[in-house]
Amino acid sequence: MATLAGPSQLAAQARRLYVEGLVRNLAALVQSALEGSRSLIDKPCEHAVFVRRRDLLQELQAGAQAWHRGMVDALRQALAHGGVAATRPAGSAAGASGALSLVDDDTIELEIVASRLALAIMDRASWEFADLRSRVATLEGRGELEAQDLLRAHVLARIAFDAWRAAGISLESWRELQAVLHEEFAHLVEECYHETNRWLIEQRVLPEVDLRPFIRRSRTNPQAPLGWAAGTGAPPPPPSQFGAPPSSRFGAGAAPEYDSLQNEGFVRAGHGGVGEETRLMTRNAQLPRSGEHAEAVLLRLNRLVGRHLPSFGRSVAGAAAAAVSPGLAQAIDTAQAGLRRRFMATTQRAMQVTTPAMLEELHQRKQVLKRAAATPEERATIEIVALLFQSILTEDRIPASVRVWFARLQMPVLRVAVSEPDFFATTDHPARRLIDRMGACVMGFDSSARVGEALEREIKRIVQVVEAYPDTGRRVFQTVLTEFEKFLEQYFRDQNEATRKGVSLAQQVEQRETLAIQYTIELRRMLNEVPVQEGVRQFLFHVWADVLATAAVRFGAQGEATKRMKRAAADLIWSASAKVSREERAEVIRRLPPLLKQLREGMSAAGIDAARQDEQIQQLNNSLAAAFTARAAVIPDDRLREMMERLETLEEMLPDAHNVEIDESMVVDLSGQQSEGLEIVLEGGSMPTPAMLAWARELQVGSWFMLEHKGRQEPVQLAWQGLRKQLSLFVTAQGRCMLFQQQRLASYLQAGLLLPAQDEALTVRATRSALAKLDVDASRLLN
Repeated sequence: MATLAGPSQLAAQARRLYVEGLVRNLAALVQSALEGSRSLIDKPCEHAVFVRRRDLLQELQAGAQAWHRGMVDALRQALAHGGVAATRPAGSAAGASGALSLVDDDTIELEIVASRLALAIMDRASWEFADLRSRVATLEGRGELEAQDLLRAHVLARIAFDAWRAAGISLESWRELQAVLHEEFAHLVEECYHETNRWLIEQRVLPEVDLRPFIRRSRTNPQAPLGWAAGTGAPPPPPSQFGAPPSSRFGAGAAPEYDSLQNEGFVRAGHGGVGEETRLMTRNAQLPRSGEHAEAVLLRLNRLVGRHLPSFGRSVAGAAAAAVSPGLAQAIDTAQAGLRRRFMATTQRAMQVTTPAMLEELHQRKQVLKRAAATPEERATIEIVALLFQSILTEDRIPASVRVWFARLQMPVLRVAVSEPDFFATTDHPARRLIDRMGACVMGFDSSARVGEALEREIKRIVQVVEAYPDTGRRVFQTVLTEFEKFLEQYFRDQNEATRKGVSLAQQVEQRETLAIQYTIELRRMLNEVPVQEGVRQFLFHVWADVLATAAVRFGAQGEATKRMKRAAADLIWSASAKVSREERAEVIRRLPPLLKQLREGMSAAGIDAARQDEQIQQLNNSLAAAFTARAAVIPDDRLREMMERLETLEEMLPDAHNVEIDESMVVDLSGQQSEGLEIVLEGGSMPTPAMLAWARELQVGSWFMLEHKGRQEPVQLAWQGLRKQLSLFVTAQGRCMLFQQQRLASYLQAGLLLPAQDEALTVRATRSALAKLDVDASRLLN
């Protein structure tokens, strides 16, 4: 480390640079908070919410300068004290003896708010902080930063919130603006971390950060599960976009202080905040998965392995196919045949192999494979794949009846992972996607739930096909993945008793709505230059197009009933044109009773109630009266004949269904068509963001969710999606079906009324688990 200044001076300069970056940009942050509060006022909401938002804006306008000044003063004061913030006042810290102490409710609330802000910061800036912490700690010759070091996110979070309260702005106002504040602070801190790291690199301080010295087990809990132990300060895996608390993700004891925030007593240990970022970085906000964080998990895995095996990292980066060594190829074949015999015998006897026995069998096979491997890269790949499947097979939500088929995929996946390094570089590899899709379909909320016989049979077939073509690499995985997607469409439509009726009804709804829109478009084209009474025109567009669509769905486009509805439309147009002769008026009088009867029958079939029918008939009577008095325009006979011919062949001229958008107002008109087998969800949720609409379009058939609707929560499975995913059908375990239009579905996702059973894809979670174990003991890659 060749530097002009001493190490301690560089560390102090790094902290000063970090604080200066914060201070320089805090004014803009406060301004963004003000703008955010103003934008909240403009959004539609309930009166009580509007009052809270109005109070927020008034408080923030009055206290913005004081809040800004308080943050700047606190940061500069901490910098003047050597870059370590003062401890919090009594009541918020442990006693001098370091013993446990109870904390009052107000302090609990303040701690929770500050911790959530720190979490949001570390969710975004974890990698930059890990590098910065490593560089500064190295400069100062210490193993870890001070608990109250200014570089720690929770220190800034407490300064920001203390200044907020000191400025006279309420806790309720903070909560109302929390999303904006989290985003602004996270962005600011990430930039400041990045600039400080860049400056240190320019001073040639650890251009390549090695995090291994920071990886160690907790002294207080040596029996904790493999993973990130509390208080170690070890850099955590990059956060997912959903996620369980650290206690559930990494085992009991992984984050005792953070868990205690959720308990009423809230007892804080006296050792302060050592390793707090480690815990914060493992908790994550519940947002839709965009794929960025999943790829980041793989990137971190590659970095970790690449530090020990540079050639592994180069092969993954190049993503060039590599040949499996002959000894390993033969060992994989032998292991696959052995597993097939072992597990096939078990399933044929109608028994289920226990998970411990399955893991022990795979562990023994792994040891043999490692001995047969010819290179360190092959041994590392064997270890990583084994860790992935260890996590998958211990997933308690995978039903026991299909767990054995996942186990039998380990050898085919190992073969493709050795020969195709990009298996570790992207979540889009077909082997990963196949495992994720099968997992999503069988992993509900209860592992005791029975998997459908047809679905279990298909999973078995897929595994056997993959085993039968060992030398085709990713192609066999891509083939069976495509087949599995097609199977799911047919499975929910035809083979699953619980969903068959609901899917059929949903398809009819979509077909009817699409046809209604198409008929409206074509009727508008037909009548664009025809002098038809406005009342008749609106009736045809808004009522009769739906009647035609209903008839076409029920009886077919060329069915006799549908043709009668088309002739009724032609008769109505003719009747509403000017009648100047006595003969024409007599003909109208003769035709009118059967025409009105036909119109009522059509409206009844389309689900229009009697009151609305009467209203429509009255409006049509007014239009027909105008025709009798010759106030209506005359339609030439040849034009009438042309329109009748076009009505007969209307379906041939309909616009492309792919260009049709089904909005919620159209689905609302179907509320009268609901039946015992199908409920159309028409209310609930929050105004969705574009991200939520995009998420709604990305949901995959077969996935499980927890739905909160009409005062009850129950697991549901996505069974069907319509054209361009504008309609989505969910089914409960009892067979009750609920249909969502895309906007309403996004509203439920936005409000947290529809939550995915899986916080992330099965293989991504397995990769996190493997990372946690390799971070603790990377030597297992080579042993």
